[in-house]
Amino acid sequence: MRVAFVAAEAAPFAKAGGLADVIAALPKALAALGLEVAVFLPRYRPIPAHLPERLRFRVDLGPRSYEVCLLQGVLPKSSVPVYFLDQPELYDRPGIYGEGDQDYPDNLRRFAFLSKAAVEAARELAWVPDIFHVHDWHTALLPLYLRAAGLPAKTVLTIHNLAFQGWFPLAAWAELGLAEEALALAGQGEWRCALRAGILAADALTTVSPSYAQEILADGLGLDDVLRARASDLVGILNGIDTEEWDPQRDPYLWAPFSAQDLEGKARNREALLRELGLRGEGPLVAMVGRLTEQKGLDLLVAGLARLLSLGVSLVVLGTGEARYAQALREGEARWPDRLRALLAYTEAWAHRLLAGADFLLMPSRFEPCGLTQLYALRYGTLPVVRATGGLRDTVRDVDLGGNGFVFEDYSPEAMLAALGRAVRLWREHPQALAAIRRRAMAEDHSWAGPAQAYLCVYARVLSR
Repeated sequence: MRVAFVAAEAAPFAKAGGLADVIAALPKALAALGLEVAVFLPRYRPIPAHLPERLRFRVDLGPRSYEVCLLQGVLPKSSVPVYFLDQPELYDRPGIYGEGDQDYPDNLRRFAFLSKAAVEAARELAWVPDIFHVHDWHTALLPLYLRAAGLPAKTVLTIHNLAFQGWFPLAAWAELGLAEEALALAGQGEWRCALRAGILAADALTTVSPSYAQEILADGLGLDDVLRARASDLVGILNGIDTEEWDPQRDPYLWAPFSAQDLEGKARNREALLRELGLRGEGPLVAMVGRLTEQKGLDLLVAGLARLLSLGVSLVVLGTGEARYAQALREGEARWPDRLRALLAYTEAWAHRLLAGADFLLMPSRFEPCGLTQLYALRYGTLPVVRATGGLRDTVRDVDLGGNGFVFEDYSPEAMLAALGRAVRLWREHPQALAAIRRRAMAEDHSWAGPAQAYLCVYARVLSR
């Protein structure tokens, strides 16, 4: 079976969020099952232009014609090819989606081009897949271009985050070369939706956790009608993690390796982290890693920050995002210089170090389709404190029920602080029990092996129709 992944991101080449981690790991897991897999990705500015050239071809998009150079790389630690679509006018820019807080105004054209060019590239390579696996609104139009091209392939659309839907004015759609009946799938008004078209056109739909699949059927954020119409074709498959990239015994970013059998290295990472950041260490060390947005619960954190620090913890926040939250964290640093540190420029090195050295991970998300950070934290024996939503509900079970973390239901600072307070009491009063829970969490299997099998079942079901 041949499967082509087409996406806007793939680590380490281009990353804005968890989508990039999925595209970096799932194709490798499928290849390990014997599938023939390839990834199609734009060549953004940071990606080297001197990669081997496979071919050149032209792609017509509405009234415009573009020359494309197809470059070839490989996913790290694998033989999975990555085909970079090199079109400087569309992709040679500082950002993936935009700069600062502003999206590029021609994003519909940029990603419609990615969808159509991937189909044409497969044809030019004489490598037509059985399945095009597309991701989020950026490549949700690929099923429409595939139909127009007449290639004998099926499509699977994965919704990683329904909050991003790709709404654009009708004038922008008129430049994409879509037939009227195809364009109608995006809606009927003056603003039309790329994700809506993909939901209706794809052969199968998946999302990134079972709970999130149920949540979007209950509240489709304006796409309720089309999601419920396709409910029988929607499957929630929990994301996995790359257990080679995230391995506390071999992680090159850490100060000391450790394992479930020997947690001494975790204590050494904690000490080094506190020392590097100049934080006090007489209480638990809590980390937050992710975008500074309301989705991630930053409004709860800011509202409860003084009470949180009164629990005796030290807090490190790593991420970029909305200016109002960054400013609140800077003000918090000035007020509590030995208890709070805000690292407002995300790096992989600091993400690994925080998840290895912290005692607890705080994820008070308003919604969370899957969440990868809590899975990384469990792998490193850092117990999550999470709100029960989406993939957090599916992966974190409360310690009071024999689980691996601390769970709260209500979206409020009080509920968050109560759960964190339970974690602090366990840290202070029952260190041996805490160590046992850490070991149990580290022994859990959150690899891509199980999810890859589930995707294989989806592909097989689509092809059997």
